[in-house]
Amino acid sequence: MQRVFLITGLVVLLVVASVAGAASASIPALYIKQRVERPPVLANLEEIPEDGGLAGARLAIKDSNTTGRFTGQRFELRELEFEATTDSTEIIRQLQAAPEYFVILDLPAVTLEAVLTDDLGRDRLLFNVAAPDNRFRTELCRPDLLHTFPSRAMLADALTQYLVTKRWNRWLLIEGPLERDRLFANAMRRAATKFGARIIEQKTWDGARDARRTAQAEVPRLTQGVEYDVLVVADEWGDFGDYLMYRTWDPRPVVGTQGLFPTAWYRTIEQWGATQLQVRFSKSAGRPMDALDYAAWAALRSIGEAAVRGRSSDAVTIGDYIRTPEFELAAYKGRKLSYRPWSGQLRQPVALSTARSLVSQSPQEGFLHQQSELDTLGFDRPEVQCERR
Repeated sequence: MQRVFLITGLVVLLVVASVAGAASASIPALYIKQRVERPPVLANLEEIPEDGGLAGARLAIKDSNTTGRFTGQRFELRELEFEATTDSTEIIRQLQAAPEYFVILDLPAVTLEAVLTDDLGRDRLLFNVAAPDNRFRTELCRPDLLHTFPSRAMLADALTQYLVTKRWNRWLLIEGPLERDRLFANAMRRAATKFGARIIEQKTWDGARDARRTAQAEVPRLTQGVEYDVLVVADEWGDFGDYLMYRTWDPRPVVGTQGLFPTAWYRTIEQWGATQLQVRFSKSAGRPMDALDYAAWAALRSIGEAAVRGRSSDAVTIGDYIRTPEFELAAYKGRKLSYRPWSGQLRQPVALSTARSLVSQSPQEGFLHQQSELDTLGFDRPEVQCERR
């Protein structure tokens, strides 16, 4: 008799599952990726993955469909990839013709700016998963644009909070010759003013030296004669920053883009169930998850979470719910994440890591905010110059 009931129960479950599968509502998203042309760097120990970002998006779709089987929802992802030399007008043309409401933008800043200043033809919800430039959160923000990648201001604030907590308040700042190095250095200058640190001296690595061969002589000369607590480096491409460590005139820690660095995600993050995500991603992609992968994953999971919690498969309804104060995303960071209504930035803790060890996570204890401690990282409402209507 028990066997009969068991068989009957299995049949019922199979029927229900088949009916749910047949009635699944499709929720599509488009992923647009433009490859970035990197300048030659001295250290090539870590390859830039060809599927950067895309691997995170694919895992998010898989995760969402695990739940979608029970809610009658099917999440789909279409991918468009462009070479670094592709003109932005071609990317905009294909975006205008795309039928998807949800669009994930994995674009360099110059292309993203061109897309955002263009009339895309109809309503969409855009996710910036790659560009950390502050101006997209302060001056060029728009109501249909969300950011899952942290801004440089968020990264700099997270690092600075830790330095101030350690009372490493006197900095020697060394920045590289590239525009993105200048932008990160500017973010650190802003953070120093915001949290009460002091930049004792600023120097520039001119890019003319081969740090592999000259660092042992050049770095002591560059860093001597300055009384500082910590060396802050701005070298986003990784051209020289790694060669500053252990070569300074005085024994001082190196932080910034190398040494102790702020990041949305890194392989050293294991708390709050993060190991589960790390393992799933590694099995899926065959490599560790990085910040770009995580940003893409968070964007697609925002769509999946809103669809389930909002009990809707209508794209506009899902998009509206994502932007409400009620929306929260469980994302393996120890607290629920949500989007700032004034800039579209995803509120999130920022990890402070070395190559093989997670050191801390910001916001640090004691940095308070009237609404959310996460809003101590990056631009708060009064600092945003554009209106999101």
